[in-house]
Amino acid sequence: MNRRKKIKQLLEAHAKKANAKLAPRSNKPKYISKADRAKLEAEAAQEALGPVE
Repeated sequence: MNRRKKIKQLLEAHAKKANAKLAPRSNKPKYISKADRAKLEAEAAQEALGPVE
């Protein structure tokens, strides 16, 4: 493999990795902390109880 081809191959590999990092991962849900989940659950429970009264 000649020098130019090696360098070109390396640059393409680096560019591919950089693009992969920047691409959004839509299949993975956004992380919600345990405290936030508890807070949302408490709010939902209160909303469920509110209209009944």
